[in-house]
Amino acid sequence: MKEASPAKAYVLHLGVIALLFALSFVLPEYHHGLLARIMVLAVFAMGYNMLFGYVGLLSLGHAMFFSAGLYGAGLAVIHLGWSVPAAFAAGLACGAVLALVIGVLALRTSGVAFMIVTMMFAQVFYLIILYFAAWTGGDQGLVVPQSARVLVLGDTSLGLTNPTVRYMSALVLFSIVLLVTLAVVRSRYGRVLVAIRENEERTKMLGYDTFSNRLAAVVVSGTICAASGAAYALLFGYVGSTFASVQYSILPLLWVLLGGAATTLGPLIGTLFMYYVVDVTSGYTSAYLLIVGIALILLVLFFPKGVLGTIRQRWLGWLP
Repeated sequence: MKEASPAKAYVLHLGVIALLFALSFVLPEYHHGLLARIMVLAVFAMGYNMLFGYVGLLSLGHAMFFSAGLYGAGLAVIHLGWSVPAAFAAGLACGAVLALVIGVLALRTSGVAFMIVTMMFAQVFYLIILYFAAWTGGDQGLVVPQSARVLVLGDTSLGLTNPTVRYMSALVLFSIVLLVTLAVVRSRYGRVLVAIRENEERTKMLGYDTFSNRLAAVVVSGTICAASGAAYALLFGYVGSTFASVQYSILPLLWVLLGGAATTLGPLIGTLFMYYVVDVTSGYTSAYLLIVGIALILLVLFFPKGVLGTIRQRWLGWLP
């Protein structure tokens, strides 16, 4: 595979950001809101991709990092009356601390054992949410008041319930995470992560502390997922236990595999594809999952490494 060109890579990513910005002016109202949601969830997938795609660690517990950000931000607004920036920071902090603790414990294992351990921790987190239903809302969840979802910038107040503000906020978050992810994977640290994925023992022989590097990757991954969860709570106004279920640990894995693991834009492609396939087919038949399943099978057959992963392998080797 050819070395990814720095200029081409950054031009491509900036072009995607510019395209998403331009779409905000032409999309119908329904798709405008849907794309905002997709960008926020694509950030969740990018966080998952950091660990799965670049380190090779299969986790089934990333829903707890997303939910840590979701509840950290949502409960800070609902119960403590914090402002939007402070609540978002609280969500990030919750995700980072949780990722650090879980990483120290779970990284003592690897392979299938790591997958099972992360799933067990995620299930414990889900049950804790249900147990403290008086604070978390339990199964029903909580609605973040519209009056509290206001971003104050100097003398200007921006309501996050406004479709344009919500879209642009989602775009800003997506753009920052996308460019940070690109910088990380192209850095020396990113190359170390790939080396660990390919051959951890050889990486140790070269003098790298693989545990510390993997732990840092877990913290970065968990913090990105928490940013997505915090943004979801503040932009869409709902905090619920469903987001902590195993289903929401499987979804980012599916999005990453569809778009292409270890590709920076793959998570966006996978999230966009899945959302629109489900949205379109569910409007025509109640058996939409059958159609979704057939579409996924065809995609796996013709794009075995995901959409961007296969394109990179066959035609555009410079894609990051």
